[in-house]
Amino acid sequence: MSTPLLEVDGLGLDLLVAGEHRSVLRDVSFTVAQGEAVGLVGESGSGKSMTVRAIDRLLPAGARQRGSVRFDGSDVASLSGAALRAYRSEVAVVFQDPRVHINPVRRVGDFMTEVLRTNRSVKKKDAAARAIAMLAKVGIPDGERRLDQYPHELSGGLLQRVMIASTLLTEPRLLLADEPTTALDVTTQAEIMGLLDELRRELGLSVLFITHDLDLAAAVCDRTAVMYAGEIVEVRESRLLHDDPLHPYTAALGAARPLLDRTARLVAIPGRPLSALEAPADACAFAGRCPYVEPACTSAAPVLVPADGGAARCVRVEALRGTLGGVHHA
Repeated sequence: MSTPLLEVDGLGLDLLVAGEHRSVLRDVSFTVAQGEAVGLVGESGSGKSMTVRAIDRLLPAGARQRGSVRFDGSDVASLSGAALRAYRSEVAVVFQDPRVHINPVRRVGDFMTEVLRTNRSVKKKDAAARAIAMLAKVGIPDGERRLDQYPHELSGGLLQRVMIASTLLTEPRLLLADEPTTALDVTTQAEIMGLLDELRRELGLSVLFITHDLDLAAAVCDRTAVMYAGEIVEVRESRLLHDDPLHPYTAALGAARPLLDRTARLVAIPGRPLSALEAPADACAFAGRCPYVEPACTSAAPVLVPADGGAARCVRVEALRGTLGGVHHA
């Protein structure tokens, strides 16, 4: 079996909070193969975006990391200088809100061509030509005019396409898409997701797609990993996870989603989601909200155990197998 392009193994992360180190990621493990799309799903605060920042080495001062992140066999934590810049060219990030990450006082052309001109020594005219061609690839015509515009002159959907085009200019091998459609209307969301999926297949990109939508992950990702309280609680082929979840949290997420044909009251997960800061170190973090909890769930922290072509973090995996139902069940 070939080495995965991205390997995240036992990733833990402590950040400085009020002068003390507190855990925000506890045990995150998954892989992304060349050309594969993997979804990372969970409620707000589960640690999805922080996982992306840890992978791309975009952490705040004072952060302490445990475990490892390896890209194409190399330890990302050991990279510095030119090697780190090269890594960030191969691992590009599409952030959630482009208006936050694109400088509002610089023209679109300056934003798009900066990395080519500074890190690749590409001449200004050639960099602009490559940017125009990439804008066309992501569905933005009249690229020359767009390069001369400022971010506020573009709609949210166009600006997100600019963000995607800018990441592709360095010819990355892995795209980290951190909820790239959250700030967009439903129609534009569908267009952006279709564009990302088309580009992935055309360019042979690997994609880590962060979302809170199980259905969306099932539609565009080969495999899906589910996060809760800073941990991976289940990771499997998307179709299997969607139709026959192994972890009670995965099943609860699916049951809580709204359906067009639903007539019964929407099912909500009881309690509130825990962050890794609040999660117990010696028990299952989901135990307080789980309808299947038993004494063993609160006496020790569960580990990821291999199950049905993937893994699940639950001491009752075998006992609950086949009983949790798919996401279409309430």
